[in-house]
Amino acid sequence: MTKYVLLYSGGSMPEAGPETEKVMKAWDAWLSKLGKAVVDAGDPFTPKAKSIMSDGSVADGPVGGMASGYSIVEADSLDAAVKMARGCPVLQGGAKISVYETLHVM
Repeated sequence: MTKYVLLYSGGSMPEAGPETEKVMKAWDAWLSKLGKAVVDAGDPFTPKAKSIMSDGSVADGPVGGMASGYSIVEADSLDAAVKMARGCPVLQGGAKISVYETLHVM
């Protein structure tokens, strides 16, 4: 099995109330459906980010576009990880997902 990082970009979450509860239930259902394939359910990111360049200089903000969160899953293939990601509730909030295959080196 290979690990895949689901990197979320954009989207939004309801501030509070029944809509927030609905979204959280959708996350619980999705994570339960994936079961042991979930390595790390992840967390949302705050807008605070810094970039470190190859020369050691540091700049405010991310490299490229701002990511909004992540999850890590295990799957047999990139296509299988994409299939898992397609059910992620973050898509309901307008986010996009990039699925990255990791390369185990140690």
